Amino acid sequence: MIKADAFLDAAAAAGYDFYTGVPCSFLTPMINRVITRDDLTYVPAASEGEAVAIAAGAWLAGRKTVVICQNSGLGNAVNPLTSLNYPFKIPTLLIVTWRGQPGLKDEPQHDLMGQITDTLLDDIRVPSEPFPDNLEQIAPALKRAVGYLGQCDLPYAFIMAKGAVEPEGLEETSSLATPSDTLRDFLTGGARPTRYGTLETLLSVTPHNAGIVATTGKSGRELFTIADREQHIYQVGSMGGASAMGLGVALNTERPVVVIDGDGAALMKMGNMATIGAQAPKNLVHVLVDNGVHDSTGGQATVSGVVDFARVALACGYFSAATADDLDGFAKALDAAFASDGPHMIHIRIRPGSLETLGRPTVSPEDVARRFRAFLAS
Repeated sequence: MIKADAFLDAAAAAGYDFYTGVPCSFLTPMINRVITRDDLTYVPAASEGEAVAIAAGAWLAGRKTVVICQNSGLGNAVNPLTSLNYPFKIPTLLIVTWRGQPGLKDEPQHDLMGQITDTLLDDIRVPSEPFPDNLEQIAPALKRAVGYLGQCDLPYAFIMAKGAVEPEGLEETSSLATPSDTLRDFLTGGARPTRYGTLETLLSVTPHNAGIVATTGKSGRELFTIADREQHIYQVGSMGGASAMGLGVALNTERPVVVIDGDGAALMKMGNMATIGAQAPKNLVHVLVDNGVHDSTGGQATVSGVVDFARVALACGYFSAATADDLDGFAKALDAAFASDGPHMIHIRIRPGSLETLGRPTVSPEDVARRFRAFLAS
């Protein structure tokens, strides 16, 4: 058994000072100390998959990251670990608890995951080893992990058994976001614009020093077709993760950050909006392009028609929200958002469909991530 600070100090000395995740009772001492310490950052996530995407954004902005979660949450994290970290080659250190460890009595819901935790990590190509539970193990374990993270640019996991870390109290003052009522309504009820025209308008209004994170599917493909620039990242996988990745970027840069989201993606990870509201990054503009369908898979309807995303964002603590259904109103909403501190939500309803001959980004995800990281650092 070790004190949490023994591990945290060693990890911080190696540069790992940005933590995000979802609590587990095994992790309580670690989380409590990370929250208490001024030299470490902790972003509580609504889901483990969201935490992986937040960490990916923080890495793009130059941070070395740690994602902490219960092994039951690996199910939520598999998608971004395989479709975000793997293709983009984004490293993060994982600390995964071992609930349901064979031979130890635990709750029945942990039985299966306890049996397959290490093999599941192996299957998704995340090397793992036991979390160090004595002082002599910390330095060599971190050396192996940091070496792999630096050489392979892919995640590496520690599996934490029960009782590995001594109990720690918590000194935390809770700060809740105050719901806003700044809703700007630019709805006209007329003919809705195309996504292509919406993205062209966005690029014409967005400051040139802004980073732009585009969700998976045709949003990224059309953005690439309009203009491929170093400040664009096309999130080819990890559906629902663009807003979380944008949050991770926004918390670690002074540049404006724009997230281009879709209605299907936003519905999949609506918890992201609560995390954004709670963290309140002033430089984040969340643009939700809503065509009411899953356009990339044949146009099946989403349930976005009954969802008021703007009011959801306000209820989650966004500074302002706007609704639009034409390009003039959309441009006005963007101007207003860039003129004041955020986070801001802009919900624009568009018509379904895309270019008939729509290509895909020809730059590899790995290269897209590294040029975007270089852009943020410049």
